[in-house]
Amino acid sequence: MIIIVTGTDTGVGKTVATAALAARSGPGTIVVKPVQTGIGTEEPDISVVARLTGCEVAEFTRLEDPLAPDTAARLRGIEIPPISEHTARVRELARTHDPVIVEGAGGILVRLDADGGTLPDLAVELARDHPVQVYVVTRVGLGTLNHTELTVNTLRSRGLEPAGLVLGAVPKALGLAEECNLAELPRVTGVPIVAALPDGVGGLDPEHFQTQVDSFFVRHNTPKPAKCSQRCCAREIDGNTNARSCSVVRT
Repeated sequence: MIIIVTGTDTGVGKTVATAALAARSGPGTIVVKPVQTGIGTEEPDISVVARLTGCEVAEFTRLEDPLAPDTAARLRGIEIPPISEHTARVRELARTHDPVIVEGAGGILVRLDADGGTLPDLAVELARDHPVQVYVVTRVGLGTLNHTELTVNTLRSRGLEPAGLVLGAVPKALGLAEECNLAELPRVTGVPIVAALPDGVGGLDPEHFQTQVDSFFVRHNTPKPAKCSQRCCAREIDGNTNARSCSVVRT
């Protein structure tokens, strides 16, 4: 299995979502970052995943500036590998690892090479001979409906049906927009919310992160689900949900 983690934008929580998926995937997991930019500005994404999960990781290309990969490479006059090379390397890893989890860079149409190749291009190529699941990491606040629907529609235009939405950095206290978006996101996209990551969870020590990770994922078979207090999004969320905040996060 190859799992692709993309997002509606940069900073939505893809790396922590990738770590959460990896922590639940077993000892054969490897996490891959095809292109990492902004080296030296903060902890690299792949290092965050390794720190939180202890799983094997791989990084193909590193670029200094915190920009989109194509832009960062052109700024420095650096040649970076095409999508076809990334695809070949992921396929090779899939021979000895299951699953291979691939984290994208920025939003879904960010160019990963100098030829305009994007994460959907990578996913389509890999899907020719491997089962592929794609997860979309998104925000829960105002503006997310547009960004998430655009991302989902882009995937579907390439024949890729998202496996689920992951809410990144969900605050403890939800406002009206956040409460309603818990219902609106799956309604407008047709894609279920499968996980919600509490804000700041990436700062947990590895033991606590791994202990709590299962609680971030939504259970769909709870016998007595709660409903949102807001009329606009009255729906069944989860049996352990606090009815006042309508949060799917359980910590």
